[in-house]
Amino acid sequence: MAANETILLTLRLAGSVPARAGRELHAHYLAAQAAARTAPNPAAAGRRAEKQFFAAFDALLDTRSVGPDYLSREKIAELVAGELLMLEEQGLRVPGFVLLPNHLHAVLVLPADADLSLYKTIELLHQRTAAQARRLLRGQLPPEADFWHPGSHELPIQDEAEQQRVLAYLAAHPARLGLPERFHEWPYVPE
Repeated sequence: MAANETILLTLRLAGSVPARAGRELHAHYLAAQAAARTAPNPAAAGRRAEKQFFAAFDALLDTRSVGPDYLSREKIAELVAGELLMLEEQGLRVPGFVLLPNHLHAVLVLPADADLSLYKTIELLHQRTAAQARRLLRGQLPPEADFWHPGSHELPIQDEAEQQRVLAYLAAHPARLGLPERFHEWPYVPE
């Protein structure tokens, strides 16, 4: 993430996507990216492939067909929300986020004057939230099991208009999924 860049970050719980479906989706994405390189407008085709992958991946996560739903537990959701807000104390701006039962989306802005590494910040977010969640889940999460799936998915946000569309998407996401009211209110979605 370059200075003054805005992204949509997605983190998901370990085991939240069926392995085969995840591999197939990733293979489709790689094929779409390869096809984009030979398209008349490679940048636009590549961007379209990224957005299509995000939409398909998000839909797969939203089915919640496998894996844990730890983020539906209020204490865990609150600790993750708190850690997301702590990113602002580290220099990132967090215009909005949504926590869903098995994943989260957050809009992150790295200011031009920031002296941060997004990847180090995400790694620390993974570590801090996983350690705290393990304490809350004593005995429910096997010691060898990961809390988060390693890595993350980042989708660059091109401009202010796109950022507003993404924030509206995040705010409406819990209602689209028919989640309980607590997912529609602070601290789970942006105001």
